[in-house]
Amino acid sequence: MSDLGRQARKVADGAEDAADSKPFIIAARAGYVAAGLLHILIGVIAVRVASGGSGSPDQAGAMSSLASTPFGGILLWACAIGCCALALFLLSEVFFPPQRLDGKEDVIYRLKNGGKAMVYAAIGIGFAQYALGGGGGGGGSTQSTSAALMASPAGPALLLAIGVGILIVAGYFVYSGVTQKFEEHLSGKPSGSTGKAITTLGTIGYVAKGIALGVLGILVITATVTHDPEKSSGLDGALKSLQEQPFGVYILGAVALGLIAYGVFMVVRSRYQRM
Repeated sequence: MSDLGRQARKVADGAEDAADSKPFIIAARAGYVAAGLLHILIGVIAVRVASGGSGSPDQAGAMSSLASTPFGGILLWACAIGCCALALFLLSEVFFPPQRLDGKEDVIYRLKNGGKAMVYAAIGIGFAQYALGGGGGGGGSTQSTSAALMASPAGPALLLAIGVGILIVAGYFVYSGVTQKFEEHLSGKPSGSTGKAITTLGTIGYVAKGIALGVLGILVITATVTHDPEKSSGLDGALKSLQEQPFGVYILGAVALGLIAYGVFMVVRSRYQRM
């Protein structure tokens, strides 16, 4: 092996050791807590909307709500650091996957963790923006982005692909909840009533999040087909659109409680996630 190869190997080994260090793992686990808190707040806002109140049941609304609480700035920074640490950990899994994987399994593992890394990095950046006193976009920014894409030659095809992609992710969430596939990622889960409660939270939460994402995907596709960007209004619009259905208030309330369950499960997951 050349000197350059040996140096590259040393760098790779150092990066892998850093990703496996206890302090880094603890920080990465905090990312699950941050994601859980985000979903709990979205669910609480959605319950308020279902009860006739106001608010934006989406990421922007949840972060804005957190920023307005006592010690909100500290909490936002803690969530930002946790999400970014988790994103880096997942990215390390892309470059250093388990050696037992090979072929198709290895590719799927890398792609899944790469996608998750981007999601948590985006959430972490969002927390940091609010901690700095800025604000992320809501439904309005989603509509503006959709309008800009619709006006470009390849934009509609891209939006359709995004909508279909969201539907696929939504289906996976529902499937994972119904089959309890999410338990594959847990280690050391307690037995008895406590373990059953964790499984129940995960089942309800995954299905509820799948429903919310499914509605969002349908709205994106509908907005593209009808060339109406106002119909593409993000998670806020997706959840509020549930109210327009028969018994919509109850449907929105049930999905909102499910999102809260998912959030609590994510907090618990931070303790039992296999890493």
